[in-house]
Amino acid sequence: MERLADDLSAAFGILRAPTVEYGVNAITKRPMPGNAGVRRKTLHRLMNDLLTAWEEGGVETFVILTAHGHDPHQEALSTLRTREARIFTVDVFSLDFTELLDDPEGPVHGGELDTSLLLHLAPDRVRMELAQDFSLAPKALARYHRGSTSIPTTGPGSVGRPTLATAEKGARVYKMILERIGTRVLGAYTP
Repeated sequence: MERLADDLSAAFGILRAPTVEYGVNAITKRPMPGNAGVRRKTLHRLMNDLLTAWEEGGVETFVILTAHGHDPHQEALSTLRTREARIFTVDVFSLDFTELLDDPEGPVHGGELDTSLLLHLAPDRVRMELAQDFSLAPKALARYHRGSTSIPTTGPGSVGRPTLATAEKGARVYKMILERIGTRVLGAYTP
């Protein structure tokens, strides 16, 4: 999200706020290194406090970017309120990537989409030799997205098919994300 926010800020000449590094995460049956989250109410209050302060400072429009499809996280962000400022909450993974990816399940945690984007944006942080595919049955996947189930302990800590990922797919996905946010939210995309 850092790179996306930086690129949108540069392309449109708009202010970019610091990234809030935490969100509402799915409960896991086993601890995952680096996995920490906040409650939905905590994220909602934090963001409302920040938006209120920035609105009082003169900001009239906010574009909240997220790449976390967990329903409780989305709910916390989609219910933000200000006095008069406009708020656009954009879940970049809610776009339709079916033409760009091979995995019909679409974006899931650590799958083809996530891994392709990382291979494009930060290839030094990806260890493809450790990638393991792990799919959930459709009903279990729906429960996982709603936040009513966790990643099974039998899995590698991710859900999806990262072995299908490539940097080239990541570049195409990233370009699409920039263009869609530019045209649909910010008005016109300037490469």
